[in-house]
Amino acid sequence: MSVQNPTVEDENKYLPENPWLACLPVLIAVFVYVMDGTIANVALPHMAGSFSATRDESIWILTSYLIASGIVIPSVGFFSKLLGRKNFYIISILLFTVASLLCGMAKSLAQMVFFRILQGAGGGGIVPLSQAIMMECFPKEKRGTAMAIFGMGVILAPIIGPVLGGWITDNWTWPWIFFINVPLGCIAAILAKNLLFNPPYARRQKGVKLDGLGFFLLFVWLLCLQVFFDKGNNADWFNATWIRWIFSISCISGICFFISQAKRKNTLVDLSVFRNKEFVIGTFIQVVMQSVLYASIAILPQFLQSMMGYTAYLSGLSMMPRGIGSMSATILCAFIADRVDKRKLVVAGLICIGTASLIFGFLNLQIAQMNIMIPNCLMGFGLGMSMVPIINLSMETLSNEQMTNASGLQNLFKNIGGAIGTSLVATFLTRFAQVHQYMMVGKLNDLNPVYSAKVQAVAGALSQYTSPDVAMHMAQYSQYGTLIKQATLWAFMDSFRIFGIACFVLIPLLLLFKKSKSRA
Repeated sequence: MSVQNPTVEDENKYLPENPWLACLPVLIAVFVYVMDGTIANVALPHMAGSFSATRDESIWILTSYLIASGIVIPSVGFFSKLLGRKNFYIISILLFTVASLLCGMAKSLAQMVFFRILQGAGGGGIVPLSQAIMMECFPKEKRGTAMAIFGMGVILAPIIGPVLGGWITDNWTWPWIFFINVPLGCIAAILAKNLLFNPPYARRQKGVKLDGLGFFLLFVWLLCLQVFFDKGNNADWFNATWIRWIFSISCISGICFFISQAKRKNTLVDLSVFRNKEFVIGTFIQVVMQSVLYASIAILPQFLQSMMGYTAYLSGLSMMPRGIGSMSATILCAFIADRVDKRKLVVAGLICIGTASLIFGFLNLQIAQMNIMIPNCLMGFGLGMSMVPIINLSMETLSNEQMTNASGLQNLFKNIGGAIGTSLVATFLTRFAQVHQYMMVGKLNDLNPVYSAKVQAVAGALSQYTSPDVAMHMAQYSQYGTLIKQATLWAFMDSFRIFGIACFVLIPLLLLFKKSKSRA
């Protein structure tokens, strides 16, 4: 039997005696890493104030982390061959932990950006390696249960992050959002050293050379792409010359990167996994889902703070029902994922996400807290129900030797999907608000009896404290402010509706998967 097509017996003989014990360090490490991607968001204004930085400058605290992790994520296969997968995994955890400590001790913006680059470089290998290790620790008929547990960390962490970050920032100081990573990282590294097992195909290989060209092209591609997403909306996208140049350089570098990986030997990634139809379709579905996840995490707190008057902590707390729904779904998946067709689970999850998004798309400013909690819980349930089975569907036709490389590529595109979703939703809010403002501003004239009545009523109340002319101008400005608020509300609603439609559009793609095998 060739190495490329190992039998089930060949793969199962490398399974650990106690897979759940071996997965303990994996679950700790992936939870801390994923949570750190969102925990710093709510503390960003505080960090900017500490470093005397502007809002635009402080954004690099986030983007430097994403750039560094994005470069490392597709390189996990190469580093696993160069250092051995277990060694590389432990090094990644330790680098992430040390960098977290240094981030909390940073005294300037330059230091913080540099330490965040180190943190992203250390954490970039954690998720794809964790996913590959979890898949390989269990036989194929039990991987659904394993990935359901893995999904709890991936889904719950970005939801818990803003809540925990807001509480720590309000009650302690922002450095503690990084200091809490240190004990958990040390525990994960020690457990990984003692509990993880290296199968022969994941051990250090001889003759592995550094792909310098691939590294350079990958770096330029992701750096320019991240700048394009971060600054594009503020610069009016392609109306700015420098944005067009940045986007062109990113596209050319990305194309050259994939050509170099396909044509040369000893490269960073192996693109042969894209010949697998299930892997390509599953990755595309996950990219769209990741876009919806990160966009909704970004847009809902903004809606609650700017439109409903919630505090930063309360807006983060509003995400907790989503965590409850996710936990309920992942627990359910742990019991039934290997017993039913996984395609049905993904369909059910996408329907829940789409329905919850549409519910958000019909809210108004006269809502109770329950109107936020119920669709949030439903969206979390859908994420937990769909995210884990789609990972299984995309990976179950790959061999164990392909897992590490495939996980790296898949998480790279999911990372890009999250960046796309966050940038698109910012553009949606800006452009939709302008459209609705343009459509409504014509109603603000004296020929509209409703507008005239409201202006006269407000002006009459204000005329007791100022001159009639000033009172009239203040009343008109008040009505215009109401119009702006209504246009912004519609922009939020339109964005949520687009999320819902995107989820329903994904459902027919699941027909392209083969029916997954289930066990009694």
